[in-house]
Amino acid sequence: MSKLLVSATGLAAAAALTLGATGPQAAASTTLHPAGHSFSAQLIGKATFVAGSTTMTCTVSASVPTTGANNQVPAAPANHNAAGPVSAPVNPPSFSGCTTSIVGVSVTVTANSTNGAWTLTTQNGAPATGGFTIPKGGVVLKTSGFASCTITASPTGPTAVNGTWTNGAPSTLAISGAPVPATVTGGFLCPTGNQSATFSATYRISDTTDPAQSVTVTG
Repeated sequence: MSKLLVSATGLAAAAALTLGATGPQAAASTTLHPAGHSFSAQLIGKATFVAGSTTMTCTVSASVPTTGANNQVPAAPANHNAAGPVSAPVNPPSFSGCTTSIVGVSVTVTANSTNGAWTLTTQNGAPATGGFTIPKGGVVLKTSGFASCTITASPTGPTAVNGTWTNGAPSTLAISGAPVPATVTGGFLCPTGNQSATFSATYRISDTTDPAQSVTVTG
């Protein structure tokens, strides 16, 4: 059962949703287009969380624009950085349709910005990269059923969840096996203390201001 709950930390990692900042590959010039346009990040397929021999999946995840500057490409000239990445604040992603590979245990995932902002960071390169930053405690996962535990992702500070950015119509951000730390609390059968897991998912990044255009990363 402890393997199950370690895997649950992987789910917390997701929301990662979830959805982390990209570590700069080099001092390359980056431009995020189109300046000032709003965008959404929608899961393609399934988000997979793996820890040991246990797998958890979510079938729905998204970060969408509401009001304010979140999920918006910075206005020019802030959408260009001559010597590094370009970032934009995003709304915490939602996660639903989540299941575990263990019979009798269900999970719920809540992403938040209580202790800091979520961001999307992009870096031009070969290949271009992108990722989300999970703020401190930015994802809380709770299991119920055979075991009731609370898993908090990124418990001590921001965590970068990085992947590969591919320009297209729409563009995509593919994250594969990204590690995320987590802390588990709870009663009997909960592997309390520090844990870790990996997260994999691909997100479709779509221009919601003008769907005929694409959100792209260039130099």
